[in-house]
Amino acid sequence: MARFETLMSGNAMMGGNSADALCELGVNYATGRGCNADLVAAHKWLNIAAIRGSERAAELRADVAATLTKMQLAAALRAAREWMTTH
Repeated sequence: MARFETLMSGNAMMGGNSADALCELGVNYATGRGCNADLVAAHKWLNIAAIRGSERAAELRADVAATLTKMQLAAALRAAREWMTTH
């Protein structure tokens, strides 16, 4: 999975880290399109997209958050924060 995420996040970065590209990355993880479904990763990317202004990502992030445990949500938020500090 890490290899896929590296490839996908690289593709998102090539799109200028646009909110739409990051939202699509989150949707891919949420649905398992092109990868194994991973709701923690989905929340991470949807959160980043929402921070960058995607209203769709904010709505989807709330849906994903409702399915996560507190520990999973904390992990997703931590991963988003780490990614934001390096990009």
